[in-house]
Amino acid sequence: MENHSHDHHDHAESYENIKLAFFLNLLFTIIEIIGGLWTNSVAILSDAVHDLGDSVSLGLSWFLENYSKKNPDEIFSFGYSRFSLLSAFFNSLILILGSIFVLSKAIPRLMSPEPINAAGVLIFAVFGILVNGVAAYKLSKGSSINEEVISFHFLEDVLGWVSILIVGIIYMFKKIPILDPILSIGITSYILYNVFKNFKKILKIFLQAVPSDLSIEEIENLIIQDTEIITVHHTHLWSLDGENNLLSTHIVVEDELDNNEISDIKENIRNKLMKHDINHVTVEVDYRSEVCDDKECNLNGDF
Repeated sequence: MENHSHDHHDHAESYENIKLAFFLNLLFTIIEIIGGLWTNSVAILSDAVHDLGDSVSLGLSWFLENYSKKNPDEIFSFGYSRFSLLSAFFNSLILILGSIFVLSKAIPRLMSPEPINAAGVLIFAVFGILVNGVAAYKLSKGSSINEEVISFHFLEDVLGWVSILIVGIIYMFKKIPILDPILSIGITSYILYNVFKNFKKILKIFLQAVPSDLSIEEIENLIIQDTEIITVHHTHLWSLDGENNLLSTHIVVEDELDNNEISDIKENIRNKLMKHDINHVTVEVDYRSEVCDDKECNLNGDF
């Protein structure tokens, strides 16, 4: 009973931390957009686009964190956990479109740099370090993986604002306006690189690709280590949401095995696969004497 209460407290605290991070990030994004236009800094505007994507992601995470916990029903028989991917999907699209917009503004400035308001840049840089630093610190105290990932993201924002602060300080002493678009292009390119990496992962999950850290061949070899199993075939392996992995497979056994022995084999397979983060396993049992139309039936054994 105490553990249940503790888990409920952790979940509520995680929910409140993400809520706080969302409102801090959204407020700061609005201020950034105004500040970027006021200081004429595309570096600040590029970070504003980045933070806008973060705000959308945090807002959707805040909403979908609870929604994805809904139990399976007649509409979604595997449950609602895949809804958590939608926030990452939409966030990626927003960041890609926003980054392209920022690059379209920053690249021409390499040829004709424009002066920036150095004092304004310094003010916003200090403000950015403080706001993102508070959010990173708050989330780093949480216990959930979600909070940990978001805290690292805010830490990345802190480092970005430190870079902008350095540019502002340099500009106070030596007017080098080209530093601003160079920094903007660097930040935006780094964001795009990571967004495309994540976008590729998201699409693979939606398209039910085999998880990158797992191999069907290795899993089948693991299953067939059981001496009662003659062969394994027709194996399918995919991820529901990037964390919950599912597998279905066919095994072939001798005709004389009884129900208790079959149950033991299935239980043994599930225990093995749980160690590889495969928590939903469907095993169909075929007997040696059965006619199998699948050409893979004979790949791992002789009939």
